[in-house]
Amino acid sequence: MTDTPNTQALRERFELIQSKRESLIRLLERPNLGTLRIDVNQALEEVDELIDEFKRTFPDL
Repeated sequence: MTDTPNTQALRERFELIQSKRESLIRLLERPNLGTLRIDVNQALEEVDELIDEFKRTFPDL
C-alpha cells in the first residue's frame, strides 16, 4: 500500500492516540488520583476501544 497524504495523516493521528494511551497508563500509576482514577480508567477504556476499532477498520495501517 502506498501512502497518500490522507493515509499518512491518518497514521499520524492514530500514533498520537496511541501515545496518549501511554500517558493515561502513567497517570494511573500515580497514587494520589483519588476519584479522578475513575475518569482516567474510563478514558483508557475508550481509547482502547478506539484503537481496536481502528485496527479492525484499517488493518494495513
